[in-house]
Amino acid sequence: MTVRELICEGGFRVISPGDREDRKVDTVFCCDLLSVAMGRAPSGCAWVTVMGNMNTLAVASLTDAACVILAEGAVLDEAAEKKAREQGIAVLATEEPIFETALDIYKRL
Repeated sequence: MTVRELICEGGFRVISPGDREDRKVDTVFCCDLLSVAMGRAPSGCAWVTVMGNMNTLAVASLTDAACVILAEGAVLDEAAEKKAREQGIAVLATEEPIFETALDIYKRL
């Protein structure tokens, strides 16, 4: 599955489409502790979290996540949204809980 397919089929709201919609999503990763995510998020993952801040974008960039999915209605503030667009980081959002979001993506992979 690619980020584009996730956007088209996933029912997610697009906050930032990123600059690589053809990027392959290899796995799904759930974590809300940024220090843990920094050390354990696998490259190419769809990272599902409720942490919608500038530091989340930094960790996504460092770990080479394919995209960030903000679950449970979490949002990026205006500055973080602008930064995601500038850095080409794909950020999607959903009202669904983290577990259900991750499970849905996992089943599609």
